[in-house]
Amino acid sequence: MTQKHILSGDLLVFHDDPFEVPPEDAVQIQSNAALLIENGKFTARDSRDILIAAHPEAAHHPHPNRLICPGFIDAHVHYPQTAMIASWGKRLIDWLNTYTFPEEMRFDHPAYAAEISARYLDLTAAHGTTTMASFCTIHPTSVEALFTEAAKRGQRIVAGKTCMDRNAPEGLRDTAQTSYDESKALLEKWHGVGRLSYAITPRFSPTSTPEQLEALGVLWAENPDCLMQTHLSEQVDEIAWVKDLFPNARDYLDTYEAFGLLGERGVYGHAIHLEPREIDRLKDVNAALVHCPTSNTFIGSGLFDMAGLKARGVSTGLATDTGGGSSFSMLRTMAAAYEVAQLNGSVLHAGQLLWLATAGSAKSLHLSDKIGTLEVGMEADIAILDLASTAAIAQRYNNATHHWDRIFPTLMMGDDRAIAEVWIGGAKQILS
Repeated sequence: MTQKHILSGDLLVFHDDPFEVPPEDAVQIQSNAALLIENGKFTARDSRDILIAAHPEAAHHPHPNRLICPGFIDAHVHYPQTAMIASWGKRLIDWLNTYTFPEEMRFDHPAYAAEISARYLDLTAAHGTTTMASFCTIHPTSVEALFTEAAKRGQRIVAGKTCMDRNAPEGLRDTAQTSYDESKALLEKWHGVGRLSYAITPRFSPTSTPEQLEALGVLWAENPDCLMQTHLSEQVDEIAWVKDLFPNARDYLDTYEAFGLLGERGVYGHAIHLEPREIDRLKDVNAALVHCPTSNTFIGSGLFDMAGLKARGVSTGLATDTGGGSSFSMLRTMAAAYEVAQLNGSVLHAGQLLWLATAGSAKSLHLSDKIGTLEVGMEADIAILDLASTAAIAQRYNNATHHWDRIFPTLMMGDDRAIAEVWIGGAKQILS
């Protein structure tokens, strides 16, 4: 007989996009509520007493003074940068050459790729992250290792082989043809297997020749149900470099658009210094942007215009961008997103922050029919927050007068100690 589980407590429920309607109307905290989990999915949501009475055989997991959330979704990461997170003192291009590329060279060794894959998924689960979209390295072994480990855990992830055929060291360059051939082989092996999805992954225009971008555009056209993930307009000196490399391009986005790499299932990380035409085109095709606030401040890239882009109706997710980002925690990322918005002259509501880290990121990855909410029929990925996890947060919690006032301190001050439980695919995880 299938084991049933009932999780009861306060549930985070989304009724709409809290950037399009008032957050208090779009996001609700349902008190004394419960979820029924069967076969890895939510099969019922109701009051605690009703569900327990209807399913007396189910194992009951009560969570008083906690918030039951969808599992956090990290929409832009580099799992191969796990071991070099928080490396000191460089901006983007120097940072890549000094720290990133030497570390990524190590992923042609299957044992090392497997070790870091397991370490990364352990670390992120401990922070309540249940799904991520990850760049791998140019080595197929790096993709094989991450997908193998995620499949073992029953975890929904998106990943792809990073493609680079110039402006990278020997040993980290492929070619236009090998990038197409290896990406296609990996895609055909892994895409849609269990909870795994493949993303076609040019790192960014400076590390791909026009021939490689064209080849990957062809691959995407042949496999339109895949995502395509890359970087866009992260730093001003990067943009100047792109202009030198692509003198005939109208702007940075045009270096992708010209080769068939702009579309609805395109996911573009950073997107800080956008031109008006770029915003218009991203909106026209309904592409997604991903805000990486800890990375953008740590590497000195700039301030993402969340309020302006959401007002234009641009789909937006949230991400740690580890290891450019300095934390594996989506709680820390929510806090940084709040701080960046303040510097840009706007204020993000706690409901908006939680939406970005769950339903918003799911939408940006075209997974909102599977994850990101606690609705019946969705896959049972859950992060349960202890809203009084430290003495500093507890004293603030005890003086709060309403539920958002009780939740917000954990978003600003919480870390892995605030993650009380994590469930992936309906299975409770043992957190390290």
